[in-house]
Amino acid sequence: MQLETHQLMRERIEQLTENLGRTIVGKADAIRLVLVALLAGGHALLEDVPGVGKTLLAKSLARSIDGRFQRIQCTPDLLPTDITGTNIWNQRSGEFEFLPGPVFANILLADEINRATPRTQSALLEVMEERQVTVDGVSREVTQPFFVIATQNPVEYHGTFPLPEAQMDRFILSLSLGYPTPEEELQMLQRYQDGMMVSELKPCISTQDVLELQHLCNQVKVETSLQQYILNLVRASREAEDVMLGVSPRGTLALQRTAQALAFLDGRDYAIPDDVKFLAPHVLSHRLIPTGGRQAKPIVEQLLRSVSIP
Repeated sequence: MQLETHQLMRERIEQLTENLGRTIVGKADAIRLVLVALLAGGHALLEDVPGVGKTLLAKSLARSIDGRFQRIQCTPDLLPTDITGTNIWNQRSGEFEFLPGPVFANILLADEINRATPRTQSALLEVMEERQVTVDGVSREVTQPFFVIATQNPVEYHGTFPLPEAQMDRFILSLSLGYPTPEEELQMLQRYQDGMMVSELKPCISTQDVLELQHLCNQVKVETSLQQYILNLVRASREAEDVMLGVSPRGTLALQRTAQALAFLDGRDYAIPDDVKFLAPHVLSHRLIPTGGRQAKPIVEQLLRSVSIP
């Protein structure tokens, strides 16, 4: 019975991947990474230039899982209550009534999160971690599954508030969609010339299926030797000469959880070193603070070359 359940869930993952591919052209790795973040129970940070399909990806995912989608356009005047919700006075009932904010959704797109003030950023990141909001002393759980895709523009820095290291650490992985190839961009033009809309996508799995998939991913085996490999990578990041701040224990756990999710996506009930090698640049890079203005991703790639594989 358990084998049948696993097979059914994997078929639904294939349907979900195929569904996303109908609107997102030529971004197979990006789709896999977003699904890894979702199934690992984390959140994804997209660092990319405008207009490459970040909003389209979030909307398509929400449609595909038959979930509720909300979008927040982060600006300097955005207040924490604009995200979490607030109590308003109901004259008819003579009492305060809670008006839920956009965080009460299954898929939440926080666009240009680095344009929000630190106070507003903290309100969102607290919900991401705790899966609940507290307004006037009353705590309310957000909808499950709850998955945040936050975006920030890596090119434009005017009027932005860069995310502190502790808040960057809350994202289980980061990725970039990047520009399409000439062939992919031509395919995009041909596909959308008839006005194809995200609303035309049909749900292929349910939100309850997503919760079941997350549970199954947690059961993927990670051998002690592979856990030691993860630890060696993380410890090497803390000891590297060109790194001011290495990967935190939260990052260690994130690398294991995402490796489990990737293994499940690939139809395995056990994780392998290749899972860790593929994910490490996306899971570890945004958690590092290099010295001397260096980029974090090449440092992680160097660590992968220097740390021996079990």
